[in-house]
Amino acid sequence: MCLTASDAEKILAGCKAEAAKNKWNVSIAVVDDAGFIVLLERLDGAVGQSATIATYKAQTAAATRTPTKALEEIVKERPATVAFPGRVAVQGGLPIMYQGECVGAVGVSGAKSHEDEQVAGAGLKALE
Repeated sequence: MCLTASDAEKILAGCKAEAAKNKWNVSIAVVDDAGFIVLLERLDGAVGQSATIATYKAQTAAATRTPTKALEEIVKERPATVAFPGRVAVQGGLPIMYQGECVGAVGVSGAKSHEDEQVAGAGLKALE
């Protein structure tokens, strides 16, 4: 089981449609299960750093096999976990699950964190 380029394109298209609908200028990163970039797009008007943050969110979600929102909640209870290497504990990253296995993740940055997650979620819905 692996994330295909076609799957990544569907996710990206779903994300872009949601971002456009809401007029959110975001960057969208789709990574494989090892956290390597499959697709990355910075939409017009998205700030430069959003591309890096979207990638980190996706890599974190792939590595932990959990939404980055969950890590954000853990940090509230255990602040020391924010220092774990290679993790971004900010909402906006979602794992891509297939038959119970994580095959990759999508990360979004550039809007408010809950809006980033909304865009990422729309990308996952487009894959269904």
